[in-house]
Amino acid sequence: CGGLEGSPAVVLLRSRDLFSLPFPLTLPVLPSLSLQASLRGWRFLLLPDSFPLAPLRPPQTPHELWKSQISSEKRRRALMEKFGVKLELLPDGGRRWHGCAKDTPRCFGSIQAQTPEYLLEGRWTPPCCLRALRLTARHVLAQLESSGVRHWLEGGSLLGAVRSGDLIPWDYDVDVGFYREDIPKCRWLAAVAATGRPVEDPQGFFWEKAAEGEFFRVHFSRANRLHVDLWPFYPRRGGVMTKETWLGHRQDVEFPERFLVPLGSVGFVGVRARAPNDPRAFLEFKFGPGVVERPEYPNPGVRRLEEDLGNK
Repeated sequence: CGGLEGSPAVVLLRSRDLFSLPFPLTLPVLPSLSLQASLRGWRFLLLPDSFPLAPLRPPQTPHELWKSQISSEKRRRALMEKFGVKLELLPDGGRRWHGCAKDTPRCFGSIQAQTPEYLLEGRWTPPCCLRALRLTARHVLAQLESSGVRHWLEGGSLLGAVRSGDLIPWDYDVDVGFYREDIPKCRWLAAVAATGRPVEDPQGFFWEKAAEGEFFRVHFSRANRLHVDLWPFYPRRGGVMTKETWLGHRQDVEFPERFLVPLGSVGFVGVRARAPNDPRAFLEFKFGPGVVERPEYPNPGVRRLEEDLGNK
């Protein structure tokens, strides 16, 4: 609660309620209590004129003020890290990020059974990770478009675009298909394909061949492995699009090339993205009828969406 920070305050709270909180006396106390109280559905009643103000302290010197600000910021960051808070929405409308960035690892580890660890905890993708995925997707789509590479949104990324024009809120990567024969058109794909070595572009995005098979990945950075998967498809006899690597995901199937001739477009992460010409039919071909209206986690056998909807 930004309205309480830095102000004299008296907090009246029953002892049993205070000590039922997981971090009852964590510093700084007022922001800490505000966060924990909001998760319990508690409300603070502010009575600014009910208690006398504390005696005024002597004014701080510039050096003391600087030390106080540094100390306060360290305590705040430690508090946010302890609570797992990635983004603060400030009272003045600004934002303060505490999550991953270009120079840090992403907020979650390896994906097991298509289920990231945050889903196992009943949470959705951290906002900093979604921000990095959007930035990476916009960058990759722009590179492919400017290079003349024929490409389209695939899998869950297309599903999110059709549902909301954005990422699915629990997704952990972005999937894009493209024509394998167009690899030489994109300088970064061509460099990786020719040498087998990763390439970092001028904006700090990291292009490489995936270890799992014959496809490519573009990471948010060398340190932060949030990424776009680039799947090279090619047509075989009968007008069917296929590829060399199959990971056994539900949507990982061959499909008629007619979905790509001509290509269409959809809104996605704030831009117009290339897509199959009939996105709904394409998605139902891959996932089954009604997939747009019936969202579900990637592996319902591990965790189902309805387990968490009441918490969001």
